[in-house]
Amino acid sequence: MSRIEEKFSTLKEERSKALIAYLTAGDPSLETTKEIILGLDRAGVDILEIGVPFSDPTADGPIIQAASHRALKAGATLSGILDMIETVRDVSEIPIVLFGYYNPILSYGNERFAKRAREVGVDGILVVDLPPEESKELKKYTDRAGIDCISLIAPTSTDERIRKIARDAGGFLYYISITGVTGTAKPQVSDIKRDVERIRAVTTLPVAVGFGISTPEQAREIAPHADGIVIGSAFVRLIEENSGTNNMVNIVAGYAKEVKQAISDTRPGT
Repeated sequence: MSRIEEKFSTLKEERSKALIAYLTAGDPSLETTKEIILGLDRAGVDILEIGVPFSDPTADGPIIQAASHRALKAGATLSGILDMIETVRDVSEIPIVLFGYYNPILSYGNERFAKRAREVGVDGILVVDLPPEESKELKKYTDRAGIDCISLIAPTSTDERIRKIARDAGGFLYYISITGVTGTAKPQVSDIKRDVERIRAVTTLPVAVGFGISTPEQAREIAPHADGIVIGSAFVRLIEENSGTNNMVNIVAGYAKEVKQAISDTRPGT
């Protein structure tokens, strides 16, 4: 059983929901990213999405785009990020998903990437610009390495498309709660409820909801209709606002605790 599968299984037994936090690796530095990861682990975050910075992050809003540019300017690379994750694994078993775009992986080499990702303890990957039809060349290596390929489902996805995506996915399914880029709009709970029900009709994989969720109150409202909540831009904004201060990790971890408490107060079907 993978770390991701084990985490969702444990949360289901506890009648709780996953808090999935996104960070841009290398913003403001890889050393600081590691400190934040460990702080979020202590704060109760269940799964981490580690964003690999890319020069043209088309699916991301302005907050994460700016973080990607800062990280690249600071020298973050896919190789360096994998090395950083390896040091995290010395002290933490938190499930880690690499989140990003295909170009850095392709440049690194698909087979080499899958092998190294497994060695350092990556549990899943989510490649934003690699739909199922184009993922076979990478997936044959990540499947062999035991790394989950997590897929995105959009509000515009048809039932047939959802079935196709779910058939090839692993770990969990990431439902995009808005049309557009990250951090730019607020999701509608009624739409989320309807679409998550469509997804659950064709798969037993957990469903996490992300894009546009930024407050504990929003997370509490959405959590009863999902298996997990993904928050990205709000974490990245806090890191930017408090970068260079001695209290940054505690501030980010404190926000995570608030959100985790909010979604822990919910129950399925409430």
